Amino acid sequence: MLWFVFLGALALLPPFFEIHKQLILLGIGIFQLFEPWLMRGVPLSRRGRYSIVLKILLGSLLIDHTGGINSSYYPIYYVPVVSAAMLFSGMETLVWTLLTSVAYCSFLIPAVVVYELTPDALTELAIRNLFFFLTAIVVNRFVTENRNQAMRYQRLAATLAKTNQRLEQAQAEARRSERLAALGQLSAGLAHEIRNPLGVIKGSAEMLNRHVGEANPLAAELSGYISSEVERLNALVGRFLDFARPMKLNRRPEDIVALLDRSITTVQKQKPDSKVIIERRYSEGLQPLPLDADLCAHIFDNLVANAIEAMPEGGKLRISAAPANSNGLEGVEVSVEDTGPGVAEDIREQIFNPFFTTKKTGVGLGLSIVSKMVDHHGGWIRLENGSEGGAFFRLFFPRDGTNS
Repeated sequence: MLWFVFLGALALLPPFFEIHKQLILLGIGIFQLFEPWLMRGVPLSRRGRYSIVLKILLGSLLIDHTGGINSSYYPIYYVPVVSAAMLFSGMETLVWTLLTSVAYCSFLIPAVVVYELTPDALTELAIRNLFFFLTAIVVNRFVTENRNQAMRYQRLAATLAKTNQRLEQAQAEARRSERLAALGQLSAGLAHEIRNPLGVIKGSAEMLNRHVGEANPLAAELSGYISSEVERLNALVGRFLDFARPMKLNRRPEDIVALLDRSITTVQKQKPDSKVIIERRYSEGLQPLPLDADLCAHIFDNLVANAIEAMPEGGKLRISAAPANSNGLEGVEVSVEDTGPGVAEDIREQIFNPFFTTKKTGVGLGLSIVSKMVDHHGGWIRLENGSEGGAFFRLFFPRDGTNS
């Protein structure tokens, strides 16, 4: 709208009854206002250049119909000059400004036939052209600096977003570690309190079986049930103690690819009827890492088994290992991604909590123990959205672990 106000003011100035001048000013206003719509059919890479050419032609028409080289409307050439300065680099801006200056100076050709070219006139012409270049340089410098500043702000915003994301992840992992520590202490106490009476129950059942087993088959059968259930509870108590017990890592340089392959083979032997296709994606040249092989076997066995169990009708399991950097630490990132039903967003943060499970059987300690083992290696484990909707576990093992 400001363009129409400005061009309308020019239209009221002499020569007022020059119809060509009024039409050209109207054309310039329409083009400026509807430029994006008028140029929509032009390829984006050429759109700016075509626009400036049209502005130079329209400006030249206005100059031609308002007195030629002596026209007071010569500042109309600032429109293509400023447009070029806003769109292009410094060198291309100077090229377009030179073309604009040549278009203006071309009106000298018919003028020298009618008028005498005096030194003062040449000086005036030179000053006008120099101001074209000065304006182009100043505007281009301002626009370039503003564009660079915007890019710096965008990079800073992206860096802050990543920093906030890492901070949120660190806070979530810290909260999870605190919960694990508290529940670990509680589990250790409960496990010891439960194990003692279990021993008494088992011993009593075995003694009962020895004394009345042959004489009373029903008592022998019931004592057998008691002993087997006590064994099952003892195994469960053992898992509680494994969760609560402080871990002492036996670190040695290990080939993480070999550990992954070993776990895959182990789980495949345990689940021979599985229809899951396993896809391995290992980067070449992975350096050995200081790992506890037994704990890593437990970690990978658990994740692979969970993934296969999530796809009873078959699917694809992708396991990858690649060099990675996390918070300045060099290491290896392992990912385990399946095409199963995945984990709902509202329970994803709880998946590593002790005693939380989505399975019909189990007590929910598997992933808690896995998380604890990864933490003791100085790394991290995260659950994210898979590319095909399944569960996507990412684990990071640093090259220089700090925990033991």
